[in-house]
Amino acid sequence: MSIRHGLLALLEHGPRYGSQLRTEFESRTGATWPLNVGQVYTTLGRLERDGMVVQDGEDDAGHALYAITDAGRGELRSWFGRPVDRASPPRDELAIKLAMAVGAPGVDIRAVIQAQRHATLRAMQDYTRLKAQALVAVEGADGEKGRDDVAWLLVLEQLIFQTEAEARWLDHSESRLARLSAAAARRAGNATPAATPGPADSRGPAATDVTGAPAARTTTDHGTARTPSSARSARR
Repeated sequence: MSIRHGLLALLEHGPRYGSQLRTEFESRTGATWPLNVGQVYTTLGRLERDGMVVQDGEDDAGHALYAITDAGRGELRSWFGRPVDRASPPRDELAIKLAMAVGAPGVDIRAVIQAQRHATLRAMQDYTRLKAQALVAVEGADGEKGRDDVAWLLVLEQLIFQTEAEARWLDHSESRLARLSAAAARRAGNATPAATPGPADSRGPAATDVTGAPAARTTTDHGTARTPSSARSARR
């Protein structure tokens, strides 16, 4: 999220002071990405250092006002015209969590996916409910309030599409892991090791599949590994 460009966009409407910028930023985005006043003034200080804003006196209450410069307008126009760079995507906690869960001792990755799916669907329902409210607000508002409502509606719809994509990705991940697990079980079943005497415990720890879950193992009455095809032949 580019706070500096968001503040420049708001300052193009006229001089503003710090807490006013924070309020307007959160109104435009529905407080989806809340700011604190410290962030705002730190960013304004950097923009002033870079020649993109200047202090422009005070309002009647003594608040220091900031105004955008020509350099700031040029940077803002460049930002609006420049596609968002997707070559270096931001870190995604969920993707990192699932990547680390693969093969992690004592972690059931399917349970991780299921828990996240429930949370994602709840979020989608909440966003959809807020969208219905935003649509009503857009139809009945105009002027600056109308602009804020339209901006909030666009943010909400982006969040809805994002959660829909996340839910589809979770479904896909679960299916992918199930297929990999089944393939690993088939490979384990097709490999027939030499029989070894002694109790079953002497065979060592149970194998795990690619997801870290225990792999299925078929045995004879004497504890010797047997492929599914040889087991069917023995029954005949």
